[in-house]
Amino acid sequence: MDVFGKMILALFVPALLVLLFTRITYNRYVALLLAIALITASVYAGYTSTPILFIIDAFSLTVGFWLARKRKK
Repeated sequence: MDVFGKMILALFVPALLVLLFTRITYNRYVALLLAIALITASVYAGYTSTPILFIIDAFSLTVGFWLARKRKK
């Protein structure tokens, strides 16, 4: 997969993971930790290669956490 495809996935997948894990665990903090653990495992495995992807992942996690909070109210 090229870098552009990885950027698109990094923009949406972490936020969706936080929302999914929030629905499963009913706790957005646990969901955020689970999503961070999955992203950390993918970085360790070598799927994330450029620093810009780390920034996009962090932004997406933040958006997912915010959406989980908004959705809970």
